[in-house]
Amino acid sequence: MSGSSGPLPYSMRDVGAGGAYNNAKFRHRSRLKMVLQSLATNRSKYHCGKFTVGKFLSLLMVSGLLYLFMHKGSEGIVSSELHGKEVQNKNVRRSPSIRTFWRKPPRLPPRLPPNEIYKNNSLLQQSPSEWTSRQKKVKEAFEHAWSGYQKYAMGYDELMPLSHRGTDGLGGLGATIVDSLDTAIIMGADDVVSEASKWIEDNLMKRISEKGQVNLFETTIRVLGGLLSAYHLSGGDHPGAGDSGVPVTYKKANPERLLEVSKDLADRLLLAFTSSPTAIPLSDVILRDHTAHAAPDGLSSTSEASTLQLEFSYLSKVLGDPKYDRAAMKVLEHIHTLPKVEGLVPIYIKYACSTLV
Repeated sequence: MSGSSGPLPYSMRDVGAGGAYNNAKFRHRSRLKMVLQSLATNRSKYHCGKFTVGKFLSLLMVSGLLYLFMHKGSEGIVSSELHGKEVQNKNVRRSPSIRTFWRKPPRLPPRLPPNEIYKNNSLLQQSPSEWTSRQKKVKEAFEHAWSGYQKYAMGYDELMPLSHRGTDGLGGLGATIVDSLDTAIIMGADDVVSEASKWIEDNLMKRISEKGQVNLFETTIRVLGGLLSAYHLSGGDHPGAGDSGVPVTYKKANPERLLEVSKDLADRLLLAFTSSPTAIPLSDVILRDHTAHAAPDGLSSTSEASTLQLEFSYLSKVLGDPKYDRAAMKVLEHIHTLPKVEGLVPIYIKYACSTLV
């Protein structure tokens, strides 16, 4: 104890004649500390006296509302329409946090006027000769890749450049040849157009009748799509010179033969649709047997089944036969009726019951 403070009293008899206990007399404190303690004591007495049960309940209610507001969306039920009726999906759980709640929207970059865009973009200011030089380099790279394929893997789906061998990983229909023909036509690579179109005319129809299992999606986008795009660029559906956008001086393929092969292939691929018990096509087709079957797990990729419409719809247009377009569009029509989560669908769909997984 400091010298200025006395011993603490044991009873009221030790307090003194006044009978009032003075804490400052026995426990030394600074004047500032005494003033602050006095103010705090008076304030707490005042508030405690005014704090009622009603105020406590009001504070509790406000706290509950604030909690619900901060955690809104933690659990919700997503509803969607199915055949004109409201159906309920599973509860969609989210994990919001205070950080995401207070997150500010992203700041968009300022929009520049057209003259500023041109002034600040060095590519737009380059001369036509520079673009022509780049165009030439791209064409040379394409022809270099073709020469390696033509030398080591002609007729195969793909070239393995390190081993200098070909591989048939896409059904053995010469996918690289068919997939490159439209690019060669656009680039004006006449030698590539001649070699590719000759191989297609001489070999592809026979390959289609002899080959086994192919994937519906890969064969549609690469082989059927390649044939139909080359048919279009060669003036098949617009006989007028130059209507396809390709210079009339560029060499083109035989559109009649391309369309003939396209129809034969599409008729076999159509079995994936007609053999399915639902609007969702089977994933694989046996070309030589005119049969189709599902994947071992019974699932179809949602993106694959819903990405076949361009080729089949265009074929219906040029042939005047709606069966191809009708089969492909039924997939989209059916998917639009299925339950979704915030407008999105899962990556797989069961073809047997056409339900999303």
